Amino acid sequence: MSELHFPGNCLRGSRPILSFSSSFTSSPHLLLIQSLLTSIFSVPKTSRKIKPFIDHVIGFTLADNKIWIRCYQINETEVAKTDSTQEAKKANGEAKAKAKANVKVKRGEKPDTKISLVEIGPRFVLTPIVILESSFGGPVIYENKEFVSPNQIRSELRVGKAGRYLRRNEQGVEGKAKRGELGLRTGVGEKERDELDEGVLFA
Repeated sequence: MSELHFPGNCLRGSRPILSFSSSFTSSPHLLLIQSLLTSIFSVPKTSRKIKPFIDHVIGFTLADNKIWIRCYQINETEVAKTDSTQEAKKANGEAKAKAKANVKVKRGEKPDTKISLVEIGPRFVLTPIVILESSFGGPVIYENKEFVSPNQIRSELRVGKAGRYLRRNEQGVEGKAKRGELGLRTGVGEKERDELDEGVLFA
């Protein structure tokens, strides 16, 4: 559950940056999926209900023949003077670092900022099954041969459970038949009587 804790956030009505992995350019059907996702998640420039700023990123990654979608907040933090001096020490030496620490930010000049991404959710995975030429019909452009329907999996599980139940019933019927042939069941079959049987000896 700790993995589902998303500390980030974004403002309502902001515009996203769409980031696609390079694997989307490997085949024609992936290019078609990329254009489809772009038309769904992108915001037109002339939209009046959307704010004119960007504060989050929507990432699309292809792995295991699935499309993994994640949303991140663009987090900008000002770099502290101590951090800037430490970076300057490593790059230019201690003398230049002391001089840089004493320099103040001029009026109107933006301080150094550090940009990072924080996941905000939601996260979900899409599995391409089939792509048709028209809306709900037409020739098949792409078909995922490795996809197995969840209904088929549940049906196979039910058939497997039913098979185990039938096998147990058959074993029970066979056991009853064997006990009946041996005369071990009361009222079913007759037990073979030999010369040492009490009914024969004391008849």
